[in-house]
Amino acid sequence: MNHVTAQHEEGLGARFGTTFPTLGEHSARHLRRILRMYLTAWAMDDLYDSASLALTELLANVVRHCPDRRATVLMLRLPEGRGLRVEVTDTSPRPPLSTAVDELAEGGRGVMIVGAVTDRWGWVPLAGRPGKTVWFECDAKAEGLGMP
Repeated sequence: MNHVTAQHEEGLGARFGTTFPTLGEHSARHLRRILRMYLTAWAMDDLYDSASLALTELLANVVRHCPDRRATVLMLRLPEGRGLRVEVTDTSPRPPLSTAVDELAEGGRGVMIVGAVTDRWGWVPLAGRPGKTVWFECDAKAEGLGMP
C-alpha cells in the first residue's frame, strides 16, 4: 500500500484530497477505490454506486476537455455525517454542459448523468485564473447518517 491508500491506526479523516498533474485513462479506477475506502470508513457504503458513477463522469470530462488534464479531487464527509461532497477542479474555463443532441449519441450526457444520480451538483469558476470546480453531493440515508 502507498500513503494514499494505507489506513492509519486512527482511521480515515473527514476528507481526502489530491492533485493530479495529468489524469490518465486509469485514474478514475484508482479514485473509485479510494472513494469506496472512505465511504466504508464513514459508514456510507450505500452511496458508492451513485458517487462512483458521478466521479467517473467528472474525471472523464477532465480527460476529454482539458488539454493539460490537470485536476484536483477532493472528497469530503459532510458535517454530522449527512453525506458526501466531491469536488473536481480543472483548468478549463468552459462550463460543464450537456451536449447530447441525438439520443443515440455516444457522448455529451455526463452532466445529465451526474444530475440524475446525485442529490445536488453545480460548478463555480475559479477566481483569478482559468478553470472551474465541479461538485456534487450525495445525502446519507436517514437511518445510518454515516457516523462511524
